[in-house]
Parts: sequence; structure tokens; C-alpha cells
Amino acid sequence: MSCKLRAGAAMVAVLALVLGGTAQAEAPADPTVMATTFADEFNAPAGTPVDGSKWQLETGDNVNNHERQYYTTSTSNAVHDGAGNLVITARRENPGNYQCWYGRCEYTSARLNTAGRFTQAYGRFEARMKLPRGKGMWPAFWMLGDNMGQVGWPQAGEIDIMENVGHLMNTVHGTLHGPGYSGSGGIGAAYNGPNFGDGFHTFAVDWAPNRITWYVDGNAYQTRTPADLGGRQWVFDHPFFLILNLAVGGYWPGDPDGSTVFPQQLVVDYVRVTTNSGGAPSGQITGLAGKCVDVANASTANGTPIQLHDCNGNAAQNWTIGGDGTIRALGKCLDVNNNGANDGAAVVLWDCHGGANQKWATPAAGDIVSISGNRCLDVTGNNPANGTRLQVWTCAGTANQKWNVPR
Repeated sequence: MSCKLRAGAAMVAVLALVLGGTAQAEAPADPTVMATTFADEFNAPAGTPVDGSKWQLETGDNVNNHERQYYTTSTSNAVHDGAGNLVITARRENPGNYQCWYGRCEYTSARLNTAGRFTQAYGRFEARMKLPRGKGMWPAFWMLGDNMGQVGWPQAGEIDIMENVGHLMNTVHGTLHGPGYSGSGGIGAAYNGPNFGDGFHTFAVDWAPNRITWYVDGNAYQTRTPADLGGRQWVFDHPFFLILNLAVGGYWPGDPDGSTVFPQQLVVDYVRVTTNSGGAPSGQITGLAGKCVDVANASTANGTPIQLHDCNGNAAQNWTIGGDGTIRALGKCLDVNNNGANDGAAVVLWDCHGGANQKWATPAAGDIVSISGNRCLDVTGNNPANGTRLQVWTCAGTANQKWNVPR
């Protein structure tokens, strides 16, 4: 398969938003069950544009793949249909109003992503869709690493949940792209099933540390782990953002021909993301002087400080270590306040939203490391007194940064 990245200013703008991304969905109160972190059911009235709080619309063409479409922000290319669906429409333009790499653009379409709005590492990522058909159609539901702006592609990683080429309507593909296994060298497999243009079907991945499994209509058809990469780097260990698009033409599907009927539509019933926290380890997190990580006054208000306190077994000290990188208590998440990435940034309780400032690594060495700033959970001033606030600080391996975490 070919890389689906675009050249041009629009993609640069997307990448600039990635690092500051936040999510919009709330998690349920019970952190021991699967938590919905993102959902768009597309239930807006007919003619309503894409929800800008969840998605942004990219613009431009794609010379990298020799695709033929120009992506627009127009509701003629992406709009709610009033029947519970988002419809992404590829149209033939004659004459075209946009300039593409090959001249006047012959087609328009739409590409949506959640960069700057929602990112997540690990969980279940699912969409229910009906695919377009015809030579040259290339619909995709996929993800890119949120560090694209720092390391580029393919180092940031790409997870293709579903791709299809419209002249092969009974086959969809799931693929990983990373350093040394990108483009046509991606690691993946095909799923052969019914005609995916005849009705709606669900396409999903379950993503856990060092393991990704692909599904079509609930049927698992491949699982990939680092062992499949032949010693090459596994880069699927950090948050990714979502992308939905309908491309026209390109190296892989080929260009439309006389048999292709326009317009063509990718119809999306829903997109949903949940955590993998069901059955996750939970209990007390103990540290300096054998004391517990505690939510001050057992308050569930956003911004409540996290402190050190004598262990007492109450819910304010019962933490769930989620498979999505979150650490949860009282139905909310351990959060670095205001996305702080500097020494001394306060650690608080906050609504779970999937942002990088709520992602933590818990290595066997006993550190609890904030993904957003690569700093360790730290007892302020090395003070074991009850009520001492917790913060993030440069990891030093000291006693006030060592924790016993449920596993």
C-alpha cells in the first residue's frame, strides 16, 4: 500500500495542532469498565457540517500518492444526512475550481481528522460504514501518531484500520506502517467478505501494548506484535489521532475509468473509541514513607489536588491502571494541570478526555512517568507529611519518585 500523507500547507497546519490536542468525550463514573473516550454518532440534522469540536477538515491535494482529488471544507463533500450518518462524497468536477498537482482538479472529496481535538494510546477504535464502489475509489479509516510534527512519517507510525479499493468490493485491508515497513512494505493482511458497498459493516482494532488486532463485523482476522517486524522498531506506544477520508485515484487503486459512476459516497454511521480498562489492575499506589496517593478530601471536582496521605482504603486512594495509559480514581483521571510539562507542574484530578497530559507510563522500576512531559510523579520537597502535594519533576530515581503500582 502507498503512504496516504499529503504534501502542502494544510498538512503542516494539522501537525502543528497535534501536540496540544485535547479530547472532547467524557468517561463514565466507573473506571473498572470500558470507558468511552470519543464518540460521534452523526445524529445532527440534514445539511449540518462536520462537528468542528471533534474533527477538522483538511484541504488540498496529494501528490505523494498521485491521487486525483482535492479535499475541501464544503458540505457538498462532507455533511450530515439527517438519518444518523455522515456522508463523505467524491464528486467529478468539470471544469474543476481547484489546482491539483496535475493541473485542474478533476474531483473533490473530504478528509477529516481529530488532531488537536482527540488522541489516545490503546483501546478499541471502531467505525460502522458503507463503502463507495468503482474503479479509483479509495476510502480509509486510519490513525497517525500524534508526534508527527516532531519525527515525521513513518517514524510516528500509522495504523490503517480499514482501507478498500473500489474495484475490489469484497476485500478490505488492515496495515501497520513504521520505520522500515512503510508504503508498499507495510505489515498487514486482507479480509475477504461480502460486498462492502451493499450495506453497513463495522471495522475496528483492539490496540494494547505490543499487540493490535483487526476486526470486521466482530471477526478477528489478524493480530500484530513486535515479533512480526523482524527486529524493526515498534512505534505503536503513544497516542494517535483518527482520520476518515475518501480518496480518488492514486498508485494503489488506479484512476477512475469509464465504468466509475459519480458521485460516490462513504457513509459513516458512527465512530467510537473506548479504553481497554475492563479488568485492569486497581488498588492503592504507595510511595514515600509507605503512604498513599490520595485525592484531597475525596473530592471529584476538576482540579482537586493529588496528595500524599496515610493509607486508609477509601475510594480516593483506589486507583485503576488503564490499558489506555490513564490512572483513574473516583471516575476521573490523574492529570498534569494545564498540560504542564515543566518541573513543578501540579498533578490534579480531572475529567478523562484522552489528552497526553493524562497518559502515564508505569515501568517496573517504580516510576510513574507523564507522557506529555517525560517527567516523574514526585512528592514535593521530599516531604512525607500528610497533605503534601504531588507534582511532576525531572526523573531522578529518588525515593520521592518511587511508587508501588497495582499490576
